[in-house]
Amino acid sequence: MPDYQAIPSPNIWDHPDIYEIENRGVDPDGLIWDAMRSVRSFDGARVLDVGCGTGFHLPELARTAESVIGVEPHEPLVRTAQARVRGIRNVDVRLGGAEMLPVEEHSVDVMHNRWAYFFGGGCEPGLEELDRVMAPDGVAFVVDNDASRSTFGRWFREAWPTYDLVSVERFWERQGWSKIPVLMRWKFETRADFEAVVGIEFDRHHAEQILASHEGVEVDYAVWVRWKKY
Repeated sequence: MPDYQAIPSPNIWDHPDIYEIENRGVDPDGLIWDAMRSVRSFDGARVLDVGCGTGFHLPELARTAESVIGVEPHEPLVRTAQARVRGIRNVDVRLGGAEMLPVEEHSVDVMHNRWAYFFGGGCEPGLEELDRVMAPDGVAFVVDNDASRSTFGRWFREAWPTYDLVSVERFWERQGWSKIPVLMRWKFETRADFEAVVGIEFDRHHAEQILASHEGVEVDYAVWVRWKKY
């Protein structure tokens, strides 16, 4: 049994096939990658992907990195990620959590994280682990929702009215993180794919409202690319 407490993530844990569709539809223009690379290149770096899920981003990270370690707390997703990267020599996928990373001290040049664990207050143990594993001059990236703007941001606020935007931003400022605003898109091949993804990201009531009021297969979606240099 793992010696950490995994925090359930119902969208990908319960619906990995639909989440794969979602991953393919996120940011088709590569604006998130551009924002991260404007701060720190992945070329030749020792990269850690925390909360790597099914390993969707591992091949892209491995394309120019020296080495990539994917860490995921949910065993079924670990097995999927391992199968995805089988044959890619510079990638290793390990079972583990953000609060107890299975990597050596000061061994990571770039940490990559998207919509996993690092959501604000309560993630302090994971931030302490980053202090342990990040190398001098290393950079950590956390991609999270910017619920203050965009159509998706409005959907998010309506679905989670208790989400405190101000408190979340103040938390990251106190922790010494910078941020880059990115306005990207969700874009899917079919309306059925769009509807399926909305259905795993929102409860039934809000999903029905969204789908009744929004046509097509794409939506504007604002995120923060948060980053910190060590």
